[in-house]
Amino acid sequence: MKALRVGVLAYPGCFASEVFGIPDLLVMARHIAAARGAVEPSYEVSVLSPRRRVLASGGSALDVSAMCPVDVLIVPGFELSPAHDLAGVLAGLRTEVAAIRAQAASGTAVVSICVGAFLAAEAGLLDGHEATTSWLFADQLARRYPDVTVRPERLVVTDRAVTTTAAFSAMFDFALQLIRDHDGPHVARGTARVALVDDARSSQAPYVDPALLPPAGREFSLGVKRWLDRNLATPYDLPRLAKEFHVSTRTMLRRFGDESGQTPLEYLQSTRVRRARLLLETTDRTVAHIAAEMGYADPGAFSAIFARHTGRRPRDYRATFHRK
Repeated sequence: MKALRVGVLAYPGCFASEVFGIPDLLVMARHIAAARGAVEPSYEVSVLSPRRRVLASGGSALDVSAMCPVDVLIVPGFELSPAHDLAGVLAGLRTEVAAIRAQAASGTAVVSICVGAFLAAEAGLLDGHEATTSWLFADQLARRYPDVTVRPERLVVTDRAVTTTAAFSAMFDFALQLIRDHDGPHVARGTARVALVDDARSSQAPYVDPALLPPAGREFSLGVKRWLDRNLATPYDLPRLAKEFHVSTRTMLRRFGDESGQTPLEYLQSTRVRRARLLLETTDRTVAHIAAEMGYADPGAFSAIFARHTGRRPRDYRATFHRK
């Protein structure tokens, strides 16, 4: 049997464990298959990247090879939490999105692990398809890509040449299915037993913890707030902000206002003032310096906004609250 060429896409911030998890299970499967009489290797695995250097999440350096034709391309997940700027992460991975799109166009089967589904969706591979991802981010995937039918209860979803999986350990559910299809059920069952991997799971629903889900009805405004928090020094630009979240300016103002009771500008100003208060209390930076850090070219305008929120001018505030 011809060896199946499996490529794993490595990229900045990806989980190293998800880069090597499936390849390691395939190594075990190869040994199980050999013990059952197989002569030729079942899989040829390579770690690929369109970049020359890749640091995985946590700063681990990965050895990578240039992109090349493969039969299956695995897209691992990346570090993501409600505090992360998803739009910013995806914007920084345009090179990888283009590589995924090119592989799919050449006939390669694409498999995403966990939130790697966001990269597959950015490449346009999930439009009109069913998909899954971590239950924690399933709603976010559905909102960002309304043309995707998200199945949050599923561990693995294969729709035509695209497969998506739930979080982390679901990569083993997919790998066992791959082994089952390529080497047969006996090798898959033997691999599962050697690796102590459950080969009878069918749903991620039992793992859902409602306490970890974002507050219902406020996910959009929370995402906008996180973006603004990470861009305090950037001049406020409503059209750009709306574009970051794939909505019109009118929709941005309406949805943010409905969920938070503020405009994005009001939230940004209050956040800048909170940060400025801390700097005035704990540093000796000049008011002009702090104003510039908060995105204000005019210290006078900054002082007026600061006074409106605190009842004191910055210099008066520092005189009262500076920590010596």
